[in-house]
Formats: sequence, structure tokens, C-alpha cells
Amino acid sequence: MSLVPKAVCFVRGKGFHKSKLGSFEQALRDAGIAKYNIVKVSSILPPYCIEIPKEEALPQLRAGQILYTVLSRASSDEFNRLISASIGIAKPSDIKAYGYLSEHHAFGVKPEKTGEFAEDLAAEMLATTLGVTFDSEADYDEKQEIFRMNGKIVETKSITESATVRQENEWATVLAAAVFIL
Repeated sequence: MSLVPKAVCFVRGKGFHKSKLGSFEQALRDAGIAKYNIVKVSSILPPYCIEIPKEEALPQLRAGQILYTVLSRASSDEFNRLISASIGIAKPSDIKAYGYLSEHHAFGVKPEKTGEFAEDLAAEMLATTLGVTFDSEADYDEKQEIFRMNGKIVETKSITESATVRQENEWATVLAAAVFIL
């Protein structure tokens, strides 16, 4: 039996609760994946794996089903703390090749920067496997231009969620996930 996913969808969510676990549950509910058993996997986007919208993907699943995900998550109970979680996506132009997903979370960092970092990380991992040479110390925009000009990477992007802890004695959790559909 092969467990190579045929499709992937991307979800995000945030939750607040007096307990860390409760806030995670709320974030899972917000993302639409609370009723599944989640298994974290590493960061390969399989060949021929197509992206489908969450609204199309989740109805294919059953409550209690095991979901393989690349999951990024952050939690805090520090009042006014900004937290963010992101999944970076890098798809190769050749659908027969595999791509990369990266997970990154941050504290006190603007969500846009968290997303850029995750996207950059996924693109860098894919580029190095495809033999694309670039300066790893170059800024984000320079690297993006190198990836585009090379033609081996068709798309890079990220999905990010952020929240600020709203009050004392409260936990906030954010998550972003790539959900694989078998």
C-alpha cells in the first residue's frame, strides 16, 4: 500500500483558552482540522501532488481519520506577545519532481516576515536539490529573482497565521499546516 499523497491543502487557525492545550484545540477548530488524528511528517511535497482548496479537500475526510501534515505551531501565555506560524511552499516546474514545504514559527516578529522566512527556506531547500546556485546570504528579493530566472521553480509562497495574547491568564496558539490527501 502506497501512502504517497495525491493532493495537499493549506490551512491556518488561531485559538485562545485558559490552557495551552485548549488554545491548541481552538486553533485546530479554526483551521477546520480538529476532528482528525494529526501525524506530523517532514517536508517533501510529492511529485504529481496537486494543491486543492480546503473547501474541496476537507469534505473528502472522515472524523477520526489519520491526517498526515506538515505543521507549524506557536503558543504563548505572555500578555501582548505576538506569535506567528507559517508553512513555506516551493513547487518545482517539473511536476515529476518533488517540492519542499518548510515550517517556521516566531515570537515578536511581524507575520509577513515569518511568512517570507518560511517561503525562503522552502525555496532554498528546493533550489539546492535542483542545482540552482545562489548566495544564501542574499536578501529575500534577490533570491526570489534568481529562482524565477532559473526556471526550475514554478511557485513559492507561504501561509501564515498570527495572533497576540489578549489578556493575562490566557494562552494563544497559532498554526499553519499542509494537509495531505491520500
